[in-house]
Amino acid sequence: MRRIILFLCCLPIVHQLTAQKRNSHERYEVQTPFNDQIIPPAPDYTDYTNWAALPQKNDAADTVPKGLTDNQKDAVADVFFIHPTTYIHKPDGAYHWNADIRDSSLNKRTDHSTIRYQATVFNGACRVYAPRYRQSHLSVFYTPNRSAANQSLALAYTDVKSAFLYYINHFNSGRPFIIASHSQGTTHAQKLIKYIIETDSLLLKQFICAYIIGMPVPADSFNLIKPCINPDDIGCFCSWSTFQYGYYPAWYSISQKNAAVINPISWRADSIPAGADANKGAVLQNFEKVKPGICDATVYKGMLWIHRPKIPFARTLSGGNYHIGDYNLFYMNIRENVAERINTYLKHKR
Repeated sequence: MRRIILFLCCLPIVHQLTAQKRNSHERYEVQTPFNDQIIPPAPDYTDYTNWAALPQKNDAADTVPKGLTDNQKDAVADVFFIHPTTYIHKPDGAYHWNADIRDSSLNKRTDHSTIRYQATVFNGACRVYAPRYRQSHLSVFYTPNRSAANQSLALAYTDVKSAFLYYINHFNSGRPFIIASHSQGTTHAQKLIKYIIETDSLLLKQFICAYIIGMPVPADSFNLIKPCINPDDIGCFCSWSTFQYGYYPAWYSISQKNAAVINPISWRADSIPAGADANKGAVLQNFEKVKPGICDATVYKGMLWIHRPKIPFARTLSGGNYHIGDYNLFYMNIRENVAERINTYLKHKR
């Protein structure tokens, strides 16, 4: 169970081993039925406080490790980033299945983890837009109450959809954009792509690519948008879930084996290993420092396999599952690839 919790929980690799152990032992499982009469109020996206990241305000998405530059001011493209689950603790109010976006402590946790350590990978070439939303509690991924889980996830998606449409209508101004996500965010991103972007010819023309990471995404998930297979492909999606060499997650035969995977070092969908020497830099606990050569990567039967990364406590950190490092372990390679795909898009649109 602990390995499954580490997969589902978005605690970026910045957390120390002790914190991970504490979270796994103190996790809270929602027991109450889902009640659509007892849900947090819907976000008003005209209010900038309801966005974790906006180019119009100072936020965690503006930060960069030492030696890098936040280029949002001059960026010609946008990223719409859907953050993963940070709502993992015992609810202290009336709302159990979905988070209240007015929860300042939860917002702080979100900003100081996923926004700083994941969303910032895009600020070298994109303006970053990341909505707060009534995210589902971690419980939705392991509760036997599938009805409650599905209703909770559906509610969370309504906010993501609403935020994206607000972004398109009020911020985008016809600019090319990327969809990016992790974990729970990827479950919502898949719906957004299939039911909103693919059904709108104008949005499809603006769509550069998607980085929908940390959940198994089959190659046939969408009607028009296919998996990326080369470093400069556009109009496609990149996805991977990171595990240690030789490790098969408990859900492998259920969903993982059918996942489309691209190697975030070589940006190829083949099974040729990419060595650690080609890993241009990870961002770990010390956000200020980029550490190259942390790990290698190989695509293998629906998974991204890596040898144990060169970080403290690596032997005991993951139990074979490096979900927490899906972005962080390949930070610089992703950052450079984002710029490459944007450049390709601009060349094709001239």
